[in-house]
Amino acid sequence: MNRRIFVFDIFGLGVFSIFKNKIKFIKNTEMARSVSTWKTSDANLKAGQLLDKGSNSLDAAVEGVAIEELNPKNTTVGLGGAPDRTGIVTLDACVMNHLGDCGSVVAVENIVHVARLAKDVMEKTPHVMLAGEGAEEFAYTQGYKSRDLLTKESKKEWKDWLKNQEYKPIINIENHDTIGMLCLDKYNNISGACTSSGLAYKMRGRVGDSPIIGSGLFIDNKVGGAVATGLGEEIVKTVGSHLVVELMRQGKSPQEACEIAVKRIADNNKQDNRFQVAYLAINKSGEVGSYSIEPGFSYMDYFNRENKEIISASAY
Repeated sequence: MNRRIFVFDIFGLGVFSIFKNKIKFIKNTEMARSVSTWKTSDANLKAGQLLDKGSNSLDAAVEGVAIEELNPKNTTVGLGGAPDRTGIVTLDACVMNHLGDCGSVVAVENIVHVARLAKDVMEKTPHVMLAGEGAEEFAYTQGYKSRDLLTKESKKEWKDWLKNQEYKPIINIENHDTIGMLCLDKYNNISGACTSSGLAYKMRGRVGDSPIIGSGLFIDNKVGGAVATGLGEEIVKTVGSHLVVELMRQGKSPQEACEIAVKRIADNNKQDNRFQVAYLAINKSGEVGSYSIEPGFSYMDYFNRENKEIISASAY
């Protein structure tokens, strides 16, 4: 090989490597995607726009769900969330990033942005989960402000419920429930957040799936991520979000994984015992899947600067 050809080959290889890396970055930029449970349009739009601006996936998810936590019209999340049977609003949340780090808060009173608080637990303490008064006290050390979470509207509904006090889980089969959000950023990293006020008029101290890593939310950045919504007791029994991710690890698409996980719950329950469970998942290629027991579940999908509501398929 003469010197001129050798120099040309080396130069060409260097240019190709630079070009290849640029192509890969552009591809990942186009894959930036945010998905969230239910018709949480503003929240999902916020997350998607942050991703477009270069935000990492965890920050985008936490700031996205914060929109719903501050929305008093959403009676299952944050401010205005339905109280327990004693009239006290308690909130649960968890987050998980692409490194496998996670944080969770349980039964928190007087703090609106509990997903952000869960992130603080993950990043600023040696623990994964803080509960009740301890979580609230930690929030104040981080500058969070105390706020009454019970709005006039939610208080009125609770007082109406007190007239009969029929205690059974009230599940929104065709309406809002927990908001779970998954974000895939420009660097091909997946993170998620899950936040909820739990079942309306639940027993004091009840905790569902939302703050439980592996049930309400699970991320494995080599594979993908999943979030759950619906009757938490049933989701916890199968560690649902972890199950969905493990099914994707075995080669299932996000759609196939969600369907298998939902059917595992549905097959163990009679149809006349109606409740809702739904899963939403995304893999490393940016593919999305969802499935629910009952019809009526939908999710938001932000991709290529478009924010769309997608109606999920269901078992019944």
